Amino acid sequence: MHSIQENKTEPLLSIDDLSVEFISGENVQRAVKNISFTINKGETLALVGESGSGKSVTAHSILRLLPYPLARHPSGKIIYQGKDLLSAAPEYLRKVRGDRIAMIFQEPMSSLNPLHTIEKQINEILMLHKGMNAKQASARTLELLTLVEIKDPAQRMSSYPHELSGGQRQRVMIAMALANEPELLIADEPTTALDVTVQLTILELLKDLQERLGMSILLISHDLNLVRRVAHRVCVMRDGEIVEQASCPQIFKNPQHPYTQELLGAEPSGTPVPHTASDTLLETQDLRVWFPIKKGIFQRTVDYVKAVDGISFSLQRGQTLGVVGESGSGKSTLGLAILRLIHSKGGIFYAGQAIDGLSQKQVRPLRRDIQVVFQDPFGSLSPRMSVSDIIGEGLMLRNKSKPLLLHCMKLTLIQILGTAIPMSFRGGNASELQLLAPWCLSRS
Repeated sequence: MHSIQENKTEPLLSIDDLSVEFISGENVQRAVKNISFTINKGETLALVGESGSGKSVTAHSILRLLPYPLARHPSGKIIYQGKDLLSAAPEYLRKVRGDRIAMIFQEPMSSLNPLHTIEKQINEILMLHKGMNAKQASARTLELLTLVEIKDPAQRMSSYPHELSGGQRQRVMIAMALANEPELLIADEPTTALDVTVQLTILELLKDLQERLGMSILLISHDLNLVRRVAHRVCVMRDGEIVEQASCPQIFKNPQHPYTQELLGAEPSGTPVPHTASDTLLETQDLRVWFPIKKGIFQRTVDYVKAVDGISFSLQRGQTLGVVGESGSGKSTLGLAILRLIHSKGGIFYAGQAIDGLSQKQVRPLRRDIQVVFQDPFGSLSPRMSVSDIIGEGLMLRNKSKPLLLHCMKLTLIQILGTAIPMSFRGGNASELQLLAPWCLSRS
């Protein structure tokens, strides 16, 4: 049963026969193939499908955010307020973007400006589209950050994106998208980096705005439980095509297309791999990471943010240890401290060896054995290297003494992966690449 009533059928935006192609040298890849659907006023339409199916490309096409001229539309129209957005003037698009149509992006770290504070970035939207002065915009920004449950919002307004956790950055993106109370909100995986309690809060917030403003939502998600709870209609995408679209109850109760049936039956399940007691591989003792809060002309330390405060645990070889908690609770900071990527105090032991006192040069040989998959793939994959170079880097580091093998590996990777850069991949595909890179290093 849906919490939002399906009582509005007036079209807000229509997509007709849309196709999208990406050009790379002489190669042309068609990512979206002649799709059509309508988003009605006040309804939530969900686009679901596996990574690389064309969901995000479709959403980015609405606001013309694709990397033109490397992207093109061989066919199709996107009609909003009687105008085709694909052929609209840049001035009209600037008025629509962020005001009447807003978007929550999938990768907050690569969407937020690293040189500007959170306050400045949200203020800019309000001052540009709402005509607010700086004082009014700051007050509204504080209200928005409180609304999305940012901890210590007044203090966080002066923070830069890198000073926030992944979940906090996602909440900032949501606050920015809701700032101007848009007619259409495009939400690309809006709750992926959020803990369960905040997910519920954000969903309630979106529902409230939808009911109060008649706002429409285009929801892009792989979370079928989320889709089941909030969507009125669902479009299922595969290989750039919409293979099925119907009301949400019909999709979940009586799916018609074999791929839809496969998708609904593919929700994760299982149990941990059986484990027998063995020697301790990793151990921490009273591990602490405190970030100083500095104020005044001389930047004196007046307090600390205790991101990790006295954590002790042990992990046996072959065992999986889960670290859970809400956004900003210190999970990622704990991982970075263990990897010796940030300064910490306390004991860190790997295979019986104390590594907390080692220099970066002494830690480097351990990088092959202690690997990491970061939360944000686009923030951790080099934008200047091709995908084949990124994946091959680990193989090449381990096979410098075998030049012939090295040459064959490089040719094979280029043949398989091509010369594309990470930004040409969508979020799910980039995450898969991120998993492959450390695997290559550990296997080489």
